Amino acid sequence: MNPMTISVFNLVGDGFCVEAKDGDAVFNAISKTLSEDKLVEISFQNVEMLTSAFLNTAIGQLYKDFSEDKIRALVKVVNIEKADSALLRRVIETAKLYYKDPSWLEESARRIMEEN
Repeated sequence: MNPMTISVFNLVGDGFCVEAKDGDAVFNAISKTLSEDKLVEISFQNVEMLTSAFLNTAIGQLYKDFSEDKIRALVKVVNIEKADSALLRRVIETAKLYYKDPSWLEESARRIMEEN
């Protein structure tokens, strides 16, 4: 089965993927494909800038609706810069922790804020 290719550049409309709201279109496209149990290839070709806010919305929140096993089996990321790949890994790890136990992360953030 050939994967459905989702071009982040095309969905956002340019190479600057920085705002959370821009990640919604990417999330919706990935989510629809995963709901149909189809392979999805997310292409970051021509993307010049990525932020964690964008990635949290586009990819991180997938862990709210889908299992880690399903995401690992059906989602492939291609054409991503090395630094952006590291950022994506951090976003995914945080998302997995958060959706496993949202109260833990919220409590941790509250404690950090109290210390400052």
